[in-house]
Amino acid sequence: MSDLLLDIGQMREADARIERTYATDALRVDADLCRMAGPLHLDFAVHKDKDQFRLAGRVRTTIELSCCRCLTEYPMAVDEAFDVLFLPHTETRPDAEVEIEDDDLSSAYYRDQLIDLGQLMQEQIYLAVPMKPLCSECCLGLCPQCGLNLNTGSCGCTTAWEDPRLAVLRNLKKDE
Repeated sequence: MSDLLLDIGQMREADARIERTYATDALRVDADLCRMAGPLHLDFAVHKDKDQFRLAGRVRTTIELSCCRCLTEYPMAVDEAFDVLFLPHTETRPDAEVEIEDDDLSSAYYRDQLIDLGQLMQEQIYLAVPMKPLCSECCLGLCPQCGLNLNTGSCGCTTAWEDPRLAVLRNLKKDE
């Protein structure tokens, strides 16, 4: 059995507190989005109510992102809180229409008395990644002509941009 799975069939008490630490390579994440740069710390409380389990706690780790302006790698601390209600998975007909309620957004499902903590941590990390990762708010990015990282130095490229579609009009003015 994987260490990323929580065996809820073994729970006898209604409430439990669980703390786990996983190695950097224990969780697979999309390499195009981020890279795990530190161990994963998972700390949560489990509340059992018949066949429903509420997990509330925090995921802490460090990920490495690529700045969308200058393309340098930089670390970002992740400290995300979660509160998810796990319900038993029920089979539905594939052609059945299902309406999603607001409560469904904080619900997940388990099978065979196992809750996948890896999926829970992966979701929290993906939610923590900013839409436009920036190494700093004042990142200057790359020079569009030579590709130099403008945070490390300046280049001699001209920054004046001329629309090539209007070059013909400039020639008309010179002819007169």
